[in-house]
Amino acid sequence: MTIGWHFNNTYSKLSETFKENIKPIPVTNPDLVILNKALASELDLDFSKIDKEELSKIFSGNLLPDGSNSIAQAYAGHQFGHFTMLGDGRAVLIGEHTTKSNAKYDIQFKGSGKTAFSRSGDGRAALGPMLREYIISESMNALNIPTTRSLAVVKTGEKIQRETSLQGAILTRVASSHIRVGTFQYIAARQKENELKTLLDYTIDRHYPEIKNSNNQALDLLNLLIDRQCNLVVNWMRVGFIHGVMNTDNMTISGETIDYGPCAFMDTYDPKTVFSSIDQTGRYAYCNQPVITKWNLARFAECLVPLINKDKEKAIKIATETINSFEKKYEEKWMNMMRDKLGLFGLDDKDKFLILDLLTWMHEKKADYTNTFCHLMNPEPRKNRLYEDNDFMSWKKRWEKRLLNNNNSPKKYLKLMKNNNPIVIPRNHKIEEALEAANQNNLEPIKKILKILEKPYDEQIEINDYQLPSSSTEKYQTFCGT
Repeated sequence: MTIGWHFNNTYSKLSETFKENIKPIPVTNPDLVILNKALASELDLDFSKIDKEELSKIFSGNLLPDGSNSIAQAYAGHQFGHFTMLGDGRAVLIGEHTTKSNAKYDIQFKGSGKTAFSRSGDGRAALGPMLREYIISESMNALNIPTTRSLAVVKTGEKIQRETSLQGAILTRVASSHIRVGTFQYIAARQKENELKTLLDYTIDRHYPEIKNSNNQALDLLNLLIDRQCNLVVNWMRVGFIHGVMNTDNMTISGETIDYGPCAFMDTYDPKTVFSSIDQTGRYAYCNQPVITKWNLARFAECLVPLINKDKEKAIKIATETINSFEKKYEEKWMNMMRDKLGLFGLDDKDKFLILDLLTWMHEKKADYTNTFCHLMNPEPRKNRLYEDNDFMSWKKRWEKRLLNNNNSPKKYLKLMKNNNPIVIPRNHKIEEALEAANQNNLEPIKKILKILEKPYDEQIEINDYQLPSSSTEKYQTFCGT
């Protein structure tokens, strides 16, 4: 029985500085909850002939595949602005799987037990947060947003203690790599330039081979990451996604979204929306995500200073000028994204006012972010008194006039809008309902929501309940899970 694993573990061959060699700690009674067959197929893996008991052992780490070589990665991070030496405190990278098309993916177990980096943590994870990451990461992928993926969730048969006693679980996370800004911070803090150059070379080989022969690899890598992260956060803003914990250890060098702890999607449009229970100051609010992205990139630039130029002052000047290009890039990409959401072709000097006036109206009237764009896409929208408001009707006339530019037509602009505006998003209250049911061993709500979120841009039957925001007036909060 060949599953199709093909491990070629390059990161584990780096020096001890970069990682700890460690195996997942076995669990008492593993039980497979969910397996992502579509992702398995994309990875050229076939689990169809493996029974559930064997799968449970594989995805709990009790039975490691041939060729795997498990490690916990070392990294640092600015957590809410404060620098800390971190590392995989509850995760083990079992290896790098290569597909038939030569694409390389990290296979990581999250919740697999204590490592040298666990500090005071227990190294374990709870079922709810692991299923939450599974649902939202797969939804992000369906929304065409770069992200880590989820291959499986297994219950461990053990209880873990948080505010209450919870079911333990392990998530299998798939990523193009787990190299983070925090990885560079960890190595830079050691002040050994040869180690920093090793990490730079490895990262370029793994993700950006096009700059391998560049005259200034460090500077080119910085520019490439600015573009990748700019595109990523513009996409988050497009769908109303709020990451919730944008620490530097949660910014990947590949440009993928990682770590779905206290994340959520915005219902009512409010730029200051915060869901994370630990974000007391709004540092990672919806409107602050671009600002924090630039801040994190500046921390990355600091790490690269010794490799940008031998003259430290020159290197800092170059890095600063490069980082300061972020605002202009972001604004241009954000404006184009908003034009796409509104079906606008070409450029118009008044576009910015048209866009900001709509967002201002949405904020003042507490309109649902996703559903407002759905309303604009629908030739015969559902009756909703909110959209009969005089100010909105006046704005809509301006928008309809602007739509006429550049030989636009309903067919053209609706296609553009439908490609950029999801009809359904992971509504926070529906996620909570599904997770609560899963804790009671009822997986049907999880299966249903996953099915609906597979096609977020398509018209689907019987999804009205998944399109509506929560009727609750209570403030929604999310938690880290550690």
